Amino acid sequence: MRGVVLGGTSSGVGKTVAALAAMRALESAGYAVQPAKAGPDFIDPSHHEAITGTPSRTLDCWLEGKAGLRRNYDRGSGDVCVVEGVMGLYDGDGSSTAMVAAALDLPVVLVVDGKAGMESVAATALGFREFADRVGRDVEVAGVLVQRAHGGRHAAGIREALPEELSYFGRIPPSEDLEIPDRHLGLHMGEEAALPREALDEAAETVRADRIATIARAPPGPERSELPARNREGLRIAVARDSAFSFWYPATLERLRDLAGVETFSPLAGDDVPPADGVYLPGGYPELHAGRLSGSPALTTLAERAANGVPVLGECGGMMALAESLTTADGETHGMAGVLPAAVEMHDRYQALDHVELVATDTAPEPMADGTYRGHEFHYSTADVGRDASFAFDVERGDGIHEEQDGLIEYATLGQYTHCHAESGAFDALVEWASES
Repeated sequence: MRGVVLGGTSSGVGKTVAALAAMRALESAGYAVQPAKAGPDFIDPSHHEAITGTPSRTLDCWLEGKAGLRRNYDRGSGDVCVVEGVMGLYDGDGSSTAMVAAALDLPVVLVVDGKAGMESVAATALGFREFADRVGRDVEVAGVLVQRAHGGRHAAGIREALPEELSYFGRIPPSEDLEIPDRHLGLHMGEEAALPREALDEAAETVRADRIATIARAPPGPERSELPARNREGLRIAVARDSAFSFWYPATLERLRDLAGVETFSPLAGDDVPPADGVYLPGGYPELHAGRLSGSPALTTLAERAANGVPVLGECGGMMALAESLTTADGETHGMAGVLPAAVEMHDRYQALDHVELVATDTAPEPMADGTYRGHEFHYSTADVGRDASFAFDVERGDGIHEEQDGLIEYATLGQYTHCHAESGAFDALVEWASES
């Protein structure tokens, strides 16, 4: 599958809208599009899927390693993979957009804000292209897709200023209809605030889809091997999926299904936890639904299952739902499952944002013993833990829950702020844990 990366000059330049417009332009030109996202984001991929109908692949060198990143890319399908970058092209020491492009040997279309510039757009793009050589990065900036650019003389001035080695891939016109509302943790999810199709299609008309498809290329080298998998017949993992638990990677469910049977349930819809050998609660927005979540029969059942030794893994929002209580930003406190000895409180500013590395302690579940796991954290809450709290992981990089520790553990329940990718091995360990319980 051929691919191209849409990298930005900075955060806030309009990469998501540009990527969505490029996807629509390619689809209108007859290409099957596979969306992808550089970095550990859950929100932008939801917009990709809302527009294309295809789950977006997460590509992150830190979370997956180079081999895992390539495996994840190969699991996609279509004619052209459009990879939306993270932050500015070269930003991020764990996994920048440039690092992802280099790992896959994909060309970069630079998203540049053209609102108040013409020649300066060309100068900016040329600087980004030459910076790769200056710092020894194997990155090819092929040209520009210009955000917030008018047509006529404005667009012509940008095109004429570009040097021969930089191509013009079109523009995204300024439009209030192309603004996605945001909140804490980022934009609204795609199913909540998808861009109007008519406005996006209008923007796609000024994107040069065939030029993008022409420069797209497939990563070199032989086919990447799959992770070994042995499905344990009869073993079942229950996975929460709704607006409170919406931060999960497609590769995670794929991996769980490689290893066991998977059944999803929605605590917000009043679903109870189905019979299962293990439970996974992804992150999401439990704080936006705390009242409804508090009254869900699923939380009562989780407490019972946990006390009976059923392995439960909760990541970030999932950990919050397993805590004793959750206090929202407006000061309202709601009872949660009460499995983990912690009181969680939301704040106005984010409390942690980083790639994370965890090292298992002596209290880690046996399948995770002696292991090192990589992930990421991004949360606006803190957890006040009990004095006798026990943790499964020391945090080598990141913040964790308390004093550089993560993985609050009680019974066979593990709650952590860290989100892990399937390539980390964390979900293989969950299934192994469930099989032994």
